Amino acid sequence: MPAITVAMITLNEEKAVGKVIADIQEAIAGLDAEILVIDSSKDRTPEIAAAAGARVVRQFPPQGYGRAMGRALSEGHGDVVITLDCDDTYPADRIPQLAEMVLSGRYDLVNASRLETKPDSMPMPNYLANWLFAFLSWILIGVKTTDVHSGMRAYRKSMLDKMTFDPSGPALPVELMLKPAIAGYRIAEIFIPYRDRIGDTTLRKWESTIWTFRRIFRLVPLRFKSTAPVSVPETIPTKQEIVR
Repeated sequence: MPAITVAMITLNEEKAVGKVIADIQEAIAGLDAEILVIDSSKDRTPEIAAAAGARVVRQFPPQGYGRAMGRALSEGHGDVVITLDCDDTYPADRIPQLAEMVLSGRYDLVNASRLETKPDSMPMPNYLANWLFAFLSWILIGVKTTDVHSGMRAYRKSMLDKMTFDPSGPALPVELMLKPAIAGYRIAEIFIPYRDRIGDTTLRKWESTIWTFRRIFRLVPLRFKSTAPVSVPETIPTKQEIVR
């Protein structure tokens, strides 16, 4: 079994998937890793991904973002599962750093935050909404993070296997960040650049916003039922050396 699974969910990403997989392959060269794609596309995305060397699992007809992400996390064979979006917005060259932080045993989850400052590629309404979500997570849950919606994270597979998450609806990354923190798992946060996407966005802003609030508020009772102290993410300096 590979030590690292790099997992993506795809929905009509034929313009970006070839480049993104090539960038991932360059980043993981020499590492024990696989690339997993959970695909619900109508275009040529799965064929391009498979030809580029990814393990493609079809989920068609589409069952929504949450169920696709849940499947990506459960189908990964690696000891650490690293997620990123397949639209070229996230830096694939940070994958080795994220993987090493979990495989070393120091952390169970590493969040790659886009929001050290406002990215030029992120519209102001989106930035303000993400700031609000992070603020609510701090005030209501006690998790002082900057980005509950990041699509790039490293998860210890054994941690995922011990927990349950609701795959219904969008905004699953919110729960994937906050619930392990409530359970007391060790969490770190690093800052990454965030670029303009390739292709058209599939984000449904209002539906995602409603589900974000829903996921945050329904975790509040769990915080007070848990016997473990809420994990406060450790912020790692941006220029930390990448270990390979």
